[in-house]
Amino acid sequence: MVRAQHPISTLEDFCTQLRRHGLKATKQRLAVHGAMMELEHASADMVREKLALEGSKVTSASVYNILSQLADYHIYNRRLSATNKMFFDVDGSKHIHLYDRENHCYRNLIDEELSTLVASHLKRRRFKGFTVEDIDIQIIAKPTRKKKKI
Repeated sequence: MVRAQHPISTLEDFCTQLRRHGLKATKQRLAVHGAMMELEHASADMVREKLALEGSKVTSASVYNILSQLADYHIYNRRLSATNKMFFDVDGSKHIHLYDRENHCYRNLIDEELSTLVASHLKRRRFKGFTVEDIDIQIIAKPTRKKKKI
């Protein structure tokens, strides 16, 4: 499976997205985005820890607020883990998520055939009292091999 290119592949793309929503490219937003580009799927605590390692002093609350705002504007996506921890996804393009329930982490799964199959099936289905707005596939799995102890 080929990894799709990030829709926000450059800092300029990110700044353009911010401007489109009337947001400024503040130092904190840029720092959070830089960490997210490396982490891809992360909780606010994970981003704060990464920023702390880089010498940035941004509180967990500020990181969470920035990530939530970016998700509200559909620049990032939200993912809720099996442990009810909010994760954010920097890749806003359509893709399937594979959630590792033992290690509590996400991986992108690019499978156009599966996505097309599900979308075409649901296009023919009606759910009384509801209109389907979007399809978000998350596959919950556990590793088949134990991690080697170091």
